[in-house]
Amino acid sequence: MRKVASAPGLTTYRSKRDFAQTSEPSGEAGVAHSNRLRFVIQKHAATRLHYDFRLELDGVFRSWAVTRGPSLDPHDKRLAVEVEDHPLAYGDFEGTIPKGQYGGGTVQLWDRGYWEPEGDASQMLRKGDLKFRLEGKRLRGSWVLVRMKNDKYKSKRSNWLLIKHHDDFEKEGDKDALLDDDKSVASGRTMAEIAAGKGRKPRAFMLR
Repeated sequence: MRKVASAPGLTTYRSKRDFAQTSEPSGEAGVAHSNRLRFVIQKHAATRLHYDFRLELDGVFRSWAVTRGPSLDPHDKRLAVEVEDHPLAYGDFEGTIPKGQYGGGTVQLWDRGYWEPEGDASQMLRKGDLKFRLEGKRLRGSWVLVRMKNDKYKSKRSNWLLIKHHDDFEKEGDKDALLDDDKSVASGRTMAEIAAGKGRKPRAFMLR
């Protein structure tokens, strides 16, 4: 399959990592071409457990750390902290980042699939109101990322809210029930098995 070239704009990502120490992709290698935009969500047991939400756009993954994980309840707004862009090859990363490295801890491919912006994605991002649809293994339907204007967290970072829209895929009162299934969509492994280096490697999605 034809490969696309690696994307520029990953300076911040690369500056935070020592690729002689971590098996995370540097972004130098190209990934498989796709006619659809891809997304991945990685369960990440770092200093605190969170879920890294990544949307493919302009050759990179635009990324947010969802502190409590996504919810299918439209009334349950989840804090999503915008972080540096990641290379598309990161969409196949599952393993353990060594202690002492940025984001040290276990990473599981918790969901992945395709996404579609409901409008002009770049324009919506600038306005801080990104509406989109997901077609994943666990998350489906319409969602929105809304940038917080009056940030009660008083953070230097850009804080957003990840919210499920009302549709056939919502589950009111779901809270954290969606997060109970601790198995990778790519390998079937639990977080403990990944941390122990057991089980089979994840099936490729970005690097086919």
